[in-house]
Amino acid sequence: MMQDKATIALITGSSRGLGKNTALALANKGVGIIVTYLNSEAEAKAVVSEIEAMGGKAVALQLDTGNIKTFDAFVVQVKQSLQNTWQTEQFDFLVNNAGIADRNPFTKVTEDEFDQLFNINFKGVFFLTQKLLLLLKDNGRIVNLSSFLTRITYSGSSTYASTKGAIEVLTRYLAKELGHRQITVNVIAPGAIATEGSVVRNNPEVNKYITSQTALGRVGEPDDIGSAISLLLSEENRWITGQRIEVSGGQSL
Repeated sequence: MMQDKATIALITGSSRGLGKNTALALANKGVGIIVTYLNSEAEAKAVVSEIEAMGGKAVALQLDTGNIKTFDAFVVQVKQSLQNTWQTEQFDFLVNNAGIADRNPFTKVTEDEFDQLFNINFKGVFFLTQKLLLLLKDNGRIVNLSSFLTRITYSGSSTYASTKGAIEVLTRYLAKELGHRQITVNVIAPGAIATEGSVVRNNPEVNKYITSQTALGRVGEPDDIGSAISLLLSEENRWITGQRIEVSGGQSL
């Protein structure tokens, strides 16, 4: 256990990818997990089953982080799940992981593409966090997901990287404004990660290039990110807040 009392994390977009890996890494330390998913209910329930097989507790809730109008109903579901599954009214950790990427040159980005990326990657994070603050404990923790693309540039990523740049600025403001509640707020910025179906995993040339540009000599794996988030949320790291922590193996130093 990370603490003597029950500890609960809400991780958006945790039915697969980095969110799933984070959920499993935290569950392995005894943390209860609220899994959220957009469409992949079966995958979310499989994550819940995997956590239960560890002896832990988890629930899966549907959430569209790009649709702010649904957030009030989602908060009600979270409150009910906390009461029914853990007999409590608040949770400890919020990991804002859900997001989408897009590769399109600046000159070809449409307004619809721009709005979709900002609605999901920034506006949704902003207002979902705001809505969930009443259920987040004092001394709680927030981790937002950014990207190595806020530090280095790759053609075609201007819109996506801009959303993540906004997340990094928001993180510093939240750390300042929520400090009176002893809530820490930090950013984890992954490098190129070989998630399922990604070009990093499936394209040998891309994989080879990233490996050649990375100090530790390989591409990142989902375990690298889930483990880092789990470590950041440990009691030993409570004095860290308002920080951007890149987890990229030294990519493009």
